[in-house]
Amino acid sequence: MKRELKITLAAAFALLAISPCFAKSAKAKKSKVRTINVAHTVTNVPYDFLDEKGNADGFEIAVLKAVDELLPEYEFKFHGVSDEELLIGTESGKYQVGTKGAWITEERKKKFLIPSNPLAASVIGIAFRKENANQIKDLESFAKFSGKLIPISPQSAQYSVIQDFNEKHPSNQIKLVPSDVFDIADSYLWVLEGRYDAYFVLKLSFEKNVLKESGPYHQFADKLAYVPYKGIPTWPLFNKKEADLAAAYDKAVQTLKENGTISKLSLKYFGEDVFNFVTE
Repeated sequence: MKRELKITLAAAFALLAISPCFAKSAKAKKSKVRTINVAHTVTNVPYDFLDEKGNADGFEIAVLKAVDELLPEYEFKFHGVSDEELLIGTESGKYQVGTKGAWITEERKKKFLIPSNPLAASVIGIAFRKENANQIKDLESFAKFSGKLIPISPQSAQYSVIQDFNEKHPSNQIKLVPSDVFDIADSYLWVLEGRYDAYFVLKLSFEKNVLKESGPYHQFADKLAYVPYKGIPTWPLFNKKEADLAAAYDKAVQTLKENGTISKLSLKYFGEDVFNFVTE
């Protein structure tokens, strides 16, 4: 009995002696998990927004949360911020990642690290008078019809998309007129009045402003038509020093593509797989 007691006490003392080692090991393991601060916009439905409880939501958020699940060495923390704060904060390193439904521009390539895999896509096309629906089926037929497009700001990504179209269709050009403002509030009215024949606009914007009953231009829903042109990939913006994080993101997104997660999330947030419109 005494011998058993001695053995038990010895085992207890041994456990007490090594328990700090276990605690230290566990703490070291926990410390390897790095917090990644992700900035996102708050009103860009359905890409990035805050729900009624103030929680981060949206397609891009959902994909990044799925990416986080595949990366045990990282823990993503989401911050809803203004567009300006997102760009400045991500460039400075306050945030390691920023997501805002961003298209790639030459300026962004200089300021941020762009991964290999896009996060989402924006479907863009033309809104035009429904009376011309028999003649306008796509951008090519619109160019032949007249090519008379609402002016676009040279600073916008849409401008470069039309430039690219014209470069690929030298004998069938769209009239690309630069605008001195980023957004023309009366674009739909200008089309209906015949000043121009089409408005190059995001599909989601057309649905929200024209097709939706509460949209400001819903009264013209029976007079306007829309055809998509293509899906423009949108990308998360990484701080320039986050090459390892961007590589880990790319690997995780590839897995999510292959297992169907991204397609399912796209159907949930957009009602369709937006990547079906991406041709490049």
